[in-house]
Amino acid sequence: MTEPAHLRSTRESYDTVAADYATLVPPAFDRDTFGHAMLAAFAELVRDAGNGPVADVGCGPGHVTSHLHSLGLTAFGVDLSPGMVEVARRAHPGLRFDVGSMTALEQRDGELGGVLAWWSLVHTPPEVLPVVFDEFHRVLAPGGHVLLGFHAGDERRHKKKGYGGHPMSVDVYLMPPDRVAGVAARAGLEVRARLFLDRESLGKAAGACLLLRKPVTP
Repeated sequence: MTEPAHLRSTRESYDTVAADYATLVPPAFDRDTFGHAMLAAFAELVRDAGNGPVADVGCGPGHVTSHLHSLGLTAFGVDLSPGMVEVARRAHPGLRFDVGSMTALEQRDGELGGVLAWWSLVHTPPEVLPVVFDEFHRVLAPGGHVLLGFHAGDERRHKKKGYGGHPMSVDVYLMPPDRVAGVAARAGLEVRARLFLDRESLGKAAGACLLLRKPVTP
């Protein structure tokens, strides 16, 4: 099977920028008060449900996976970029990181208590979102939770360089939160909470967080 172009371009771009990304992005995460609040709520819900480990999909250099671990979760990271996974393993040797795609996770049906996609849907074409959310639904145990963070808007941009000025070639998708929630709902994931972050709060494009849950009964 031919690999979709967006997966190939994302892998190649983030392999290129992995080292500088790991230097530039984690400090910004450390200052993200609103994001930390949503992650804390997500962690509490997952712990209370007692449904199993959490996959941080699109984990990058592993800083958010490590944060989930500090919140008491059994968390592991998955990233499309082998370069990112290599950086994550060096930075967090006590945690597990795997190369993989959110469109085809290796976990068994119902194996996970939670899935985190923290600004990692940004390069996923809107027509591929149903595949992603169906996969999240599949790997979650009943009562499991998903937390999404993504750029809010309704446009596609092309990113040619970034993270230290390295060349990149990836499309960036800004998505309306209501549309994302609708796709998630059609995959069987119910919306439990929403947070909208304006441009001033983020210092860049507006963002949104959605907290989703797989129902205990169909």
